[in-house]
Amino acid sequence: MSAEAERVRLHAFSSGRVTGVFYRMFVLKEAQSLGLTGYVRNLIDGRVEVVAEGPRKGLEKLVERLLKGPRGAAVEHVETEWGACLDEFDGFRIDYM
Repeated sequence: MSAEAERVRLHAFSSGRVTGVFYRMFVLKEAQSLGLTGYVRNLIDGRVEVVAEGPRKGLEKLVERLLKGPRGAAVEHVETEWGACLDEFDGFRIDYM
């Protein structure tokens, strides 16, 4: 497998005005359009958590889109952690805690 196609895992936390602005639905659509698997969910502290797996290039594109967000969002920061792909997801979903 080439380095470009290497599957990895992204764990990201978006902060700012990211709740009540359809941010999770935005992330769901963007991740699905990039062929990624995983989930997005709101956290009690007001951040949004994203766990996604797929080719690194696709995940890097997702991070760019997380920084922008949907209309109405005001993303202040996206913290990212990278790791090994665990292949534990069948698709991408919104997770309700």
